[in-house]
Amino acid sequence: MLNNACMEAQRIRIALHDESGGYPISPRRVPLGVLRVFAKDVDELLRGDAGDVAAKELEVAVTEGSLAIETAPTANPGLLQDLRSLCASQLIDGLNAKRRLVVERWQRGARSARNVRYEITSSSLPAAVIISATSDFHTDDADQWVRVERYVQGEVFELGGLSSVNAHLRLADGSTLLVSAARDTLSSDPKNRLFKQALVRIVADYNVKTREHRNAQLMEFVPQDRLLDENAMARMLERGKRAWADVPDAAAWVEELRGNDA
Repeated sequence: MLNNACMEAQRIRIALHDESGGYPISPRRVPLGVLRVFAKDVDELLRGDAGDVAAKELEVAVTEGSLAIETAPTANPGLLQDLRSLCASQLIDGLNAKRRLVVERWQRGARSARNVRYEITSSSLPAAVIISATSDFHTDDADQWVRVERYVQGEVFELGGLSSVNAHLRLADGSTLLVSAARDTLSSDPKNRLFKQALVRIVADYNVKTREHRNAQLMEFVPQDRLLDENAMARMLERGKRAWADVPDAAAWVEELRGNDA
């Protein structure tokens, strides 16, 4: 329950801090695409599903922040309750569905580019809500992270760094993956990797439900002569399908062989 003080109309300030373009964005300088997406996300966060906040309450001002949007005073109980929930816990199952999707997008974006973070403040909140590379806003059913070692292929579009050394990969689905690397791994690499496809071996946390990676570390760039022959792999998979075609439940069959049929 919100107390009376929280029900008084309060301004809400939502700020985007972003230096991924090589400079801190501000109202004086911001890529149009970033501004468009941020404005749309803020609109969805404030309004929620089915006009949780009326459009007439969405009078806003653009302020320094790096780039910040501040609402006119609002006392909408659904919005304020959701924001207080974000202060209290990083589990977001109870949020309005549309707001939950925005928070999940921001959390993924902050992990992909560690110099991006989002901040929500209001005098009605006990603390600022900060979504960054180190936060972990998630739904309970998405909390299925395992530590894995695996091969990932993508286009290398950025390498290096001063305070933190990393590689940025653009994967086949269009998403990006930030991979931390030892300085020696990059300095001793004889090839120019920028803007080329690469197969890398990484160790990372992997979410078995959402298929996201986080805290990825680069182990090595895999030489091209170790790339899988896709045609050969396809033939192997087809042979496997034929061999297992008459087994109704492969997992149960394996467990029975192991003596775990009880």
